[in-house]
Amino acid sequence: MRIVLQRVKHANVVVDGKVVAEIGTGFLLLVGFSNRDLKNEEIKLKKIVKKIPELRIFPDNNGKFDLSLKDVKGEVLAVSQFTLYGDVKKGRRPNFQEAAPYKEAEKLFDEFIKLLTIEIPGRVKKGIFGANMEINLCNDGPVTLILDSEKM
Repeated sequence: MRIVLQRVKHANVVVDGKVVAEIGTGFLLLVGFSNRDLKNEEIKLKKIVKKIPELRIFPDNNGKFDLSLKDVKGEVLAVSQFTLYGDVKKGRRPNFQEAAPYKEAEKLFDEFIKLLTIEIPGRVKKGIFGANMEINLCNDGPVTLILDSEKM
């Protein structure tokens, strides 16, 4: 699983011209799953979900990264993004063979959202899995991290 985490002042997802989800201060998560995530997925999901709300990447009164999402009562907007597993080593067109198949990825994404909602109830929003989405955000900092379950 790969997640591109961006600290945002606000973000929203638009599908067919309508805002389907929006948040204020918090994290925009672009979430992708690989074929390798189909094994031991529960362990990987739980580990990464525990880490996200505890990451201390919000500034304290001295401007140091010392506050977590929970500390600032921030929100999360999660968006599925299979292109995080695009391979561009050969040619000019990305190869997505490493990405988990649609149905399996959808199940993993739903489980990810369920577990994240348990960690931070009432503050998790999501895009529409498989939809063509427009993502609007105000990156704060900018602060952007890449979380990879294979490296955790």
